[in-house]
Amino acid sequence: MEFSILYAINTIHNNILDNIMKVITILGDAGIIWLVIALILILKTKTRRCGILIIIALVLGLLIGNFLLKNIIARPRPFTVDKTINLLIQMPNDYSFPSCHTMASFEAAVIIFLHNKKWGIPVMILAILIGFSRMYLFVHYPSDVVFGAILGSLIAIIVFYGENKYRKIRFS
Repeated sequence: MEFSILYAINTIHNNILDNIMKVITILGDAGIIWLVIALILILKTKTRRCGILIIIALVLGLLIGNFLLKNIIARPRPFTVDKTINLLIQMPNDYSFPSCHTMASFEAAVIIFLHNKKWGIPVMILAILIGFSRMYLFVHYPSDVVFGAILGSLIAIIVFYGENKYRKIRFS
């Protein structure tokens, strides 16, 4: 079923979308766009807490997703199973599950959304596009992306509300 979805996505490939999806996926490489946003947020007193929480969530996601789950589950990437696919990006050399591009994107986007819904909507759209780009580029299965989004959202919610609870306990 997952390959059916990937093959259906593959039918919409064209030069314009290929270039757009390559750029979108690059934004998620190493969580760089989210780190840049977090650092910008940290510079302003009003948004500093949001930026710090994003960094905390990204670090937790790195530990849980990249170092723990990817290596325990060790799921091969779709392009290693169907070798007829020509990759449009450099071949990732780690495992497929979960999609850490998606996970990091949802960690940051959910924290920003919880901090400010007006800013949160465009970054949630970007997070969704980054997740979609991973399937479009045939480097993740749909379940990798869905689980990455769920796990990233859970990490963000725990970090955001955990810090709120900690602050209330600490300052009461």
